[in-house]
Amino acid sequence: MAQIKADPNKVSWEESEFPILCETCLGDNPYLRMTKQSQAKECKVCTRPFTVFRWCPGVGMRFKKTEICQTCSKVKNVCQTCLLDLEYGLPVQVRDTALGLEDNAPRSDVNKEFFAQNMDAHFQNNEDGLGSGGFGKAESAGREMLKKLQRTDPYYKRNRQHICSFFVKGNCTRGAECPYRHEMPQEGELKHQNIKDRYYGTNDPVARKILSGPRAGGAGRQMTAPEDKTVTSLFITGVSEAVTEPDLKGFFYVFGEIKSIVVVHKSKCAFVNFTTRAGAELAFEKSGGGVNLQGTPMRVSWARSRPVGARSEQKGEAAPSPVAVMDALQAGPPPPPGSASSFTYPSQDPTYQGSTSKHR
Repeated sequence: MAQIKADPNKVSWEESEFPILCETCLGDNPYLRMTKQSQAKECKVCTRPFTVFRWCPGVGMRFKKTEICQTCSKVKNVCQTCLLDLEYGLPVQVRDTALGLEDNAPRSDVNKEFFAQNMDAHFQNNEDGLGSGGFGKAESAGREMLKKLQRTDPYYKRNRQHICSFFVKGNCTRGAECPYRHEMPQEGELKHQNIKDRYYGTNDPVARKILSGPRAGGAGRQMTAPEDKTVTSLFITGVSEAVTEPDLKGFFYVFGEIKSIVVVHKSKCAFVNFTTRAGAELAFEKSGGGVNLQGTPMRVSWARSRPVGARSEQKGEAAPSPVAVMDALQAGPPPPPGSASSFTYPSQDPTYQGSTSKHR
């Protein structure tokens, strides 16, 4: 290692003891074990060798490894593996758009090397990165938007195994023993992602989908209430254990009379049912699509209208009348199989026992 430091071309090579990761990539296993290999690969952004860490986030998950060096991670305040923001868990393009941050990182190889060396010296003298220094001057509106968009809990589903390529071709012979997922891939622009576009925050399909979605106020946002006038309920997601029914009632009761409130902490959601449609519309308008109670940011949306009639009626089947149900219950249990049918041979009768024929 001393020879590496003696070489002026290798002085800037990174040596670290632990990676910079988000909670999702790290996994839910508290007894995680990692492999460490110094200068094993080049950073996919600045192309400098760095220390690579490899680990398995949990049972049934795929092995993950660091993709960029810690210097590039600190510059953008992102995870070394998924390249999502460490504070909000969102793509860089979404964060920079909401906070109005400008990307001044160079793109050419020579300038990237010079920029990385300067940032190394800056981090050695000052440990504060973009996350603590750059966000302090951001507008409150941008921060509120990011709080509405961020995930409140880790999304471990992102660590699943990749899709089996043999299954897609139709010739996987492993069956249930195959460690990869047996499902067809979804077509679309999300299938084609570039790690540099995600890091620099340009042409990121995931960011475009989030910014155009309803929670970001894009084209997909439903600013008007549903056409069904019978819908008087609001659906709230991101409800933590700290948020209780009295907390929701204390916030929404000022908009109108509340019929009932249903909180499901297991699913982290809740329903606020108003007596009138006007109260529900006023609550949705004043909440702006999100509320913050007990330090927990939650999203507010309209509930879906209930289907008319039973499921059998929706499929075109006539639902049994109460009289028919009572007659069926009073008739007793149905006869055993085969008792009302004639059999050619005794062996065809499931109720036949012994060697004596019951038909003689």
